[in-house]
Formats: sequence, structure tokens, C-alpha cells
Amino acid sequence: MRLATAVCGAMGVSLLVLAGCSDSDQPMLMNLAAQEREPDEFGILPTRPLEMPTDTAELPEPTPGGVNRADPEPRGDIAVALGGSRAAATASAVPTTDQPLLAHASRFGRSAGIRDQIAAEDLEFRQRNRGRVLERLFSVNVYHRAYRVMALDRYAELERWRARGVRTSAAPPDPAAD
Repeated sequence: MRLATAVCGAMGVSLLVLAGCSDSDQPMLMNLAAQEREPDEFGILPTRPLEMPTDTAELPEPTPGGVNRADPEPRGDIAVALGGSRAAATASAVPTTDQPLLAHASRFGRSAGIRDQIAAEDLEFRQRNRGRVLERLFSVNVYHRAYRVMALDRYAELERWRARGVRTSAAPPDPAAD
């Protein structure tokens, strides 16, 4: 009897030790193990064909970590395919036609480091909501349960707008009301 109790206790302790082990500081709420083992075929972008310039003196000086002439430029390629300019698509400045939209969107101010701030807050939230020990051990998906508090109830929001007198003719009726 004591041996069985000792074995069960040792198995329980080893289970807790294994569950506490983690290979990353960032919690994985989705726990999609298949994505970690296989290459992402959508992450591979084909390069342009290599071309030999007429004069090699025209080639720019190589820069470590810089761009390559054969590297894809998705924004520029799309702009050219739609009849636009590659230079305008790859420029970082906001086009003059979008300036009023940018002014209206930032009328209450904007934070330059908002992406870094949101990423840090989300990492902290994910660390607090990693899931229970057995959920982490067996790679159970806890993403939807963790973010449930941030989900928008579309029917409650629809009723809120309708109560304000806003026409929502394109919105479907609430199936619970039937």
C-alpha cells in the first residue's frame, strides 16, 4: 500500500514538474503543435529572376541586412499590377489624398509607440491566462476562453445602436428573439 502511494506521489510530482517546464517565455494560447513542426509554405515568397546589369559599376554597394534587387516587394508589385507607381507604393509618407483621414483619426492625439505598448500589454495578459496545468501539459487550446472577456456581443451592440435610433436595416435579426 505504501509503495503504491509513493509511486502515485512520485508520478504526481513528476507531472507537475513537466507541466511547469516551458521552452518559451511567451505563452502560446492557441497551442497549435502542428504549426511548430512544419514549415510555413505561405511564408516563402518567390524571388524575382536574377538579372545581369550591362555595367557592373552600376550595382550599389552591398549592405549587410539591406535589400536585394531580387527580393520581392509585395506593395510595389501590387501597385504596378494595378497601374500605379512602385515608388509611391513603397514610400512611407501618407499620400496627400489620405491626409484628411489621418487628421480625423488622430484628432484626439496618437501615441508613437502604441504598437509596442499593446504588444507588452497583450504579453502580460497572455502570461496571466496561460491555462491550467493540465491544459498546458496536453496542449489544450485556451485562446477563446482567455479572450472571452474582450469579445463583443454583437446582438447587445446592435440593440444599443437601435435604441439610439440608428437604422440597422442590413443587420440580421437576433435568432434568440424568434
